[in-house]
Amino acid sequence: MIRKKRTHRSFDEFLFEHLQDPKEAAAYLTAALADEDERVFLLALRDVLNARGESIADLATETNLNKQNLYRMLSKKGNPRLSSLLPVLNAIGFEMDILPIKKK
Repeated sequence: MIRKKRTHRSFDEFLFEHLQDPKEAAAYLTAALADEDERVFLLALRDVLNARGESIADLATETNLNKQNLYRMLSKKGNPRLSSLLPVLNAIGFEMDILPIKKK
């Protein structure tokens, strides 16, 4: 009896494949930003960075930010300043946008 080998991907592989698309990555970051816990956004930002094959060291070089601070910033305990967050977003191809709240 020949058994057919099961092929499946891990969730990270699936996620990282989809985060290659800038529109998918933007939607992912937007959804994470809507979460009550701001740490969710920071971890999502790290996912997007990893999906693009960039390391924290690459990001540190590109943004002129301290590598250790970036590790902390993109962790569950991260608490970045806006002056650090904006260069990171820019380095991975995004910008922040402010929109009015839609009233019902």
